[in-house]
Amino acid sequence: MMRPIVIVAAVNGGYHMPDAVSRVPITPLEIAEEAAKCREAGAAVLHFHARDETGITTGDVSVFQETIRLTRERSDILIQTTNGIGARRDKLTGETARPPLAERLKLLSLEPAPDLYGAASGSTDYIHVHGGQPLESPFVNNLEWLKTSVTHAHSTGSSVEFEIVHIPALYRLRRLAEEGLFDPNADYLWLCHGAGIANAPPIARVLLNAIEEGRLVFPRAKFGVFGCGPHQFPMTAVGLAADCDSIRIGFEDNLLMPDGRRAQNNHHLIAEAARLAAFFNRRPATPAEAREILGLNRNK
Repeated sequence: MMRPIVIVAAVNGGYHMPDAVSRVPITPLEIAEEAAKCREAGAAVLHFHARDETGITTGDVSVFQETIRLTRERSDILIQTTNGIGARRDKLTGETARPPLAERLKLLSLEPAPDLYGAASGSTDYIHVHGGQPLESPFVNNLEWLKTSVTHAHSTGSSVEFEIVHIPALYRLRRLAEEGLFDPNADYLWLCHGAGIANAPPIARVLLNAIEEGRLVFPRAKFGVFGCGPHQFPMTAVGLAADCDSIRIGFEDNLLMPDGRRAQNNHHLIAEAARLAAFFNRRPATPAEAREILGLNRNK
């Protein structure tokens, strides 16, 4: 019997813009309509960044809320809001700036609320060549933000996707768990290991090392993987071979089909991910199954 795999559709990220080939969704309606197509292709979770009328990332809660509302009108896909809003590039200077703490914390009070949350678990010298961010810049995730985000999410019965781009982030989380922020042995913890982002090379050995370290630090946690650019599908295959619980696919991290052609839409990438998963005797989880896998029903 094929076991379910949670496919997360990361449909736009913070920088990629639509062009003549790749239709990156920008507006709330575009995101909602693409999310419905991703759901049909096999995704159980939508991960999105809100953009303003010019396409620049925004922390405007009304844009997030409109996107959530429109998405829920069109499908039963679970919704996860971005963990950091996304960097902004100054239109005049080209310089990159991160949103302030207060703006990021506002995303914890969205109404309607998302089903899932995310938390970049460490600070990094951030670079995402295949995500439209080719220049390195500091990405600071301070403890106040991390503690507040985790406490809020767990208090609602939701789960947090802890984005792990280097092993020290695991031990930062472990320290917080030992301080009583959460149970390190909980089965609703969710780690997502990235390859090809923030100076973490897209190499199977590096990704597998992070996965094994995560299993040691949080023995009952679920874990997922994501790769970037031409490495998205190879790193996804590594994660599937390691028996991962989730895979993140989409235009946030990659615009390419497995054969190197530019993808037209996110749902084409999701369909390819579902086909790849079948080689490992896995099938796309439904949103209801994803709720069970990721621990969203534990307070019911």
